[in-house]
Amino acid sequence: MTKQQRKRTALIFGAIAMVFMISALLVGRLEKKETIQEVMRDAVLHDMNKVSFFGIMDVNPGFIAAVIVSCLLIVFALICRIFFIPKFTMVPSKKINSFLGAYIFATGAYIFTGTLFELFGLQVMTTGGTPISLPAPCSDINGAIMMGCLSYLVILSGGIIGNGFKGIGETLKEFSLPISMSFRLFGALLSGALVTELVYYYEALSYVLPVLVGVLFTLLHAVIQAYVLTMLTALFYGKVSDDTPKEKAPKENRENHRLAKKPPARPGRKRTTVVGRHRTA
Repeated sequence: MTKQQRKRTALIFGAIAMVFMISALLVGRLEKKETIQEVMRDAVLHDMNKVSFFGIMDVNPGFIAAVIVSCLLIVFALICRIFFIPKFTMVPSKKINSFLGAYIFATGAYIFTGTLFELFGLQVMTTGGTPISLPAPCSDINGAIMMGCLSYLVILSGGIIGNGFKGIGETLKEFSLPISMSFRLFGALLSGALVTELVYYYEALSYVLPVLVGVLFTLLHAVIQAYVLTMLTALFYGKVSDDTPKEKAPKENRENHRLAKKPPARPGRKRTTVVGRHRTA
């Protein structure tokens, strides 16, 4: 691309940005029906803006987002299974846990796709008649708890299959694991959602900054949270399902280890022993 072409491209993008900015200024400031406190509260609790689920019941917007993301992933999986996987060539490889691999891949894809889903800003009408953008599924506490508990049950199943009752005991010792996984996922995605809501609420912050904040926060959270939860699941699954017996150290090795820990004698002092009536050094 020549210098003249680059200059022409920059002018075109600048003109497009100017048109969008002028259009936003001409539209004017929209009257906000909610205060920033109400917006933040609803982003956490989802108790105000409900969405009708096919007229059956009123649900949180995060549930609608979870259904849409799940349907998209299922359709994508069917397309890959029908059109692409039959063309793959079978290559011998090491033994891999097929169930764990499938679950980790599905979990990572769900968290990553669900987090990026909020970038599209897909809007639905609430029961109150106001539009709302669908959030990431796991920014709802119910979705995050579901992912944490489901991963914990997968870990428990690995312990049962690998070690039986011993595996159950090893898994139950990590009783705080589903809580930590759930709230880590929920807290990370919720923080990004709150920052984005704050930026979009104020008109002075709604130019250029949302692009940086929204995209960077969403991309970072999508990659990091998908990696963290899948790696934790794989790590604890391998830990509780490992049936390799632990070898005990030989007696002489334990004795040498005990003597190595014994503090050395102080220099300059000789130990004396008494044999009968004679003292020897």
